[in-house]
Amino acid sequence: MLIKISFLLVFFAVMITVGFMCRKSSTDVHGFVLGGRSVGPWLTAFAYGTSYFSAVIFIGYAGQFGWKYGIASTWIGIGNALIGSLLAWVILGRRTRLMTQKLESRTMPEFFGQRFDSRALKLTASAIVFIFLIPYTASLYNGLSRLFESAFGIDYAWCVLIMSILTGIYVIAGGYMATAVNDFIQGIVMLFGIVAVIAAVLNANGGFTEAVAALSKIEAETNPGLSGAFVSFLGPKPLELFGVVLLTSLGTWGLPQMVGKFYAIKNEDAIAKGTIISTFFAIVVAGGCYFLGGFGRLYGDSITYGANGAPVYDSIVPQMLSGLPDVIVAIVIILVLSASMSTLSSLVLTSSSTLTLDMIVPLAKKSMDEKKKMLCIRVLIVFFIVISAAIAILQAKSQVTFIAQLMGISWGALAGAFLAPFLWGLYSKKITKSAVWASFVTGVGIMLANMACTFAGVPFISAYFSSPINAGVLSMVTGLIVVPVVSLFTKKMDSKMVDDMFECYDRTITVRASTSLEDTRDKK
Repeated sequence: MLIKISFLLVFFAVMITVGFMCRKSSTDVHGFVLGGRSVGPWLTAFAYGTSYFSAVIFIGYAGQFGWKYGIASTWIGIGNALIGSLLAWVILGRRTRLMTQKLESRTMPEFFGQRFDSRALKLTASAIVFIFLIPYTASLYNGLSRLFESAFGIDYAWCVLIMSILTGIYVIAGGYMATAVNDFIQGIVMLFGIVAVIAAVLNANGGFTEAVAALSKIEAETNPGLSGAFVSFLGPKPLELFGVVLLTSLGTWGLPQMVGKFYAIKNEDAIAKGTIISTFFAIVVAGGCYFLGGFGRLYGDSITYGANGAPVYDSIVPQMLSGLPDVIVAIVIILVLSASMSTLSSLVLTSSSTLTLDMIVPLAKKSMDEKKKMLCIRVLIVFFIVISAAIAILQAKSQVTFIAQLMGISWGALAGAFLAPFLWGLYSKKITKSAVWASFVTGVGIMLANMACTFAGVPFISAYFSSPINAGVLSMVTGLIVVPVVSLFTKKMDSKMVDDMFECYDRTITVRASTSLEDTRDKK
């Protein structure tokens, strides 16, 4: 217990110290929200990665998908690294930085408002962020309950309160820079922590070979005749696995708290280095989490089961860790706290800045100066933390199914509404305002329809799409098709205004010879 408490005290002290050290960079809205657009590659890459992977991944998803797909669940982590990190940086990074600077937009709703010259789009996008980020934020606390209860005997409500208060302190004090620096520190903990945990778990099961051999003897419920399903290349349910890979990887392209990291990139060098660092981070952390979860069935005799006989997925990873040495358990606690607090800080900063800059300021009768905007953002940070913590505690104590369902559709609704118009808006001059509205309607509509069908007890389209994960993939793919199709048949934007926006991609810049080779061939 002394080891665990000592680790926690040091961790909390570092987080709060960083928050107060970063106050100088957060004296105005630009610095508080974007770090002055001067954040280097390491901080940006780790901020992106730690916002991506929370305790939901380590405790919930790793346990759930590891149980369902076995070692093949590692593909989810690989997809997160290649699609959610590498391709996201390559395809979105540079263009997002250039276009948002040109439009002077600091949030995703502000981008839609400026890019498509529509105040209504900005307000609607802000409302979507407000509605769906709160339950998503509340879900971050879920992975902590069983881990802290088993390690300290602390009630879930106290875990939520401690984590939310400490996160609020350093975010309010230092803004984006405090979040970025703490994300870097937390990311280092996550990298070393996941490697240590995997090694310890495999060692407890006789090593990698013995663990795989034991897992290969377990039969899949859906196909008892399929021998070695949980150690196979694609697992027992390849199609379902593919849906999870798409939602958790491609979905990040439309999440405001993820894309917002590209707004703050310092320069070209930061993009190039950040791409490599972020991808490596995702391979180790996400790949490691899902690989670890793949051995969950080895603990089938000791995990918790629900009244319907189904496993309680949040109990799988904590049970895997319960018999490990105290030092490893302490590392795991810091690892899960790091994952949760880094994502929580990113979400509340995104939510508060979006609501302030995209809804409150535009609708205010009197103009707001920098001090009032900063005060409003900080008050809303407290508001979002309090609301999300209250929802998390309410859901855990009362098992309100509506809240749990809303958490499940948050990712799909946000990515379904925003991914397509944001991506197409960066690359095509022909995208129309009506196409963006169509994406908002289809993205949110599909997920709400999925939730309604679940409550009614009827399939949504088919049994496959009844899963919120597969419905989320459907909403994203539908948006990618709807946006260009609707743009073909609706009123185009003013070409001169659009050309002026895209000029940011075409302007000529001078670089050093060490960066770009000159063509010295004899020209005749």
